[in-house]
Amino acid sequence: MPRPDRLPPMQALLMFESAARLASFTAAARELGSTQPAVSQRVVQLEESLGAALFERGHRGVTLTEDGARLFDAVRQGLGVIRAATADIRSRHAQRTLTLSTDFGFATYWLMPRLQQFKALMPDVDVKIITSQSLPSASGDHADVLIAFGESRTDWGAKSAVKLLPERVMPVCSPALVADRSGPVSPADLLTLPLLHLEPTFPERWLSWSGWFEAHGLAAPPTHGGFTFNSYALVAHAAVMGQGVALGWAPLVDELIATGQLVALSDTPLVTDRGYVLVTPREPSAAVRAFSEWLLDECDVVG
Repeated sequence: MPRPDRLPPMQALLMFESAARLASFTAAARELGSTQPAVSQRVVQLEESLGAALFERGHRGVTLTEDGARLFDAVRQGLGVIRAATADIRSRHAQRTLTLSTDFGFATYWLMPRLQQFKALMPDVDVKIITSQSLPSASGDHADVLIAFGESRTDWGAKSAVKLLPERVMPVCSPALVADRSGPVSPADLLTLPLLHLEPTFPERWLSWSGWFEAHGLAAPPTHGGFTFNSYALVAHAAVMGQGVALGWAPLVDELIATGQLVALSDTPLVTDRGYVLVTPREPSAAVRAFSEWLLDECDVVG
């Protein structure tokens, strides 16, 4: 003899719930992508398994019996609990992936050496990094977090923006490039050395050699015959290889200077009102909040 608490088939309950809510087998079939006879058959099987009529059939549709109304209320509540639980599970698992958009230099020289620290903080978060030298749009190519370089007053629309690091620039090069010089290298001395350029943007988003020389009261030399790269990682690598002098952005080049791969040719960096900006949604996910808090702490930004 079947147990009285045995659950009916889930498909039958789903078809029953739809027919009861819509008061029509035909409408239920349309909603479920089935046919009216299939829905009717499933409901009849459900009624037979319960030993009770659930609907009163009429020419204009169906209405619930007393038993049908009781079952409908229970099924509706049960499905509501299931929907809430599945939505919560999907939401929590969706937050396990963090997509970050930034430029080549920040990703290579600042972020990569510190990623293990963040992974230790949130080991279950999968981090995806997208790099581009161009300024991301406010949508950030569907990134959860943007770390963009430029004017801090850039309009990011509905996003929240916090300045992380100011633009602090000094000339840097391989120690071998200036090994034969006995004294300090002056700004004017740089006019005689090969210069490495980062491809400019219009309007200008970061300091160029032209701007650096202008700030020191000098006219920049012509750029022909030198090297220009579209990635700061290539600029820095060319400097390490002794191919010229590069503008070094702190703190991107700090480690290269600390390890002796590069030397700073000035003790006083040139500071502008530009810099790196953290851009996030105004209602961030748990993963975005955790990453942002860690990043602000690493950059010594007071919240």
